Amino acid sequence: MSRGLGAVLTLLGIAAAACPAARADAVDNAFVTAVKNKGIQFASPQAAIVAGHEVCDELDLGKQKSDVANEVMTNSNLDGYRAGYFIGASVAAYCPRHRAS
Repeated sequence: MSRGLGAVLTLLGIAAAACPAARADAVDNAFVTAVKNKGIQFASPQAAIVAGHEVCDELDLGKQKSDVANEVMTNSNLDGYRAGYFIGASVAAYCPRHRAS
């Protein structure tokens, strides 16, 4: 797993102190809302967005979705269902080219 994905996923379960608001577009807003609605907590909306892009980076390197989901579970407090949902939401929002893979 890339070091970045592990570090970002570690942030998913950590409450943020004060974090500056990031400017988000409609895709980012939809992604953050979808993830939150599944009970996936993260340090900040920006941390979730960065983690979503890291998922796509891993897939771009040729990793299988199941392998990335296992990495998510290993490096976060997410169960298999939520890790899979996070992967799917990331793909839908940021790298739809990986939908069929």
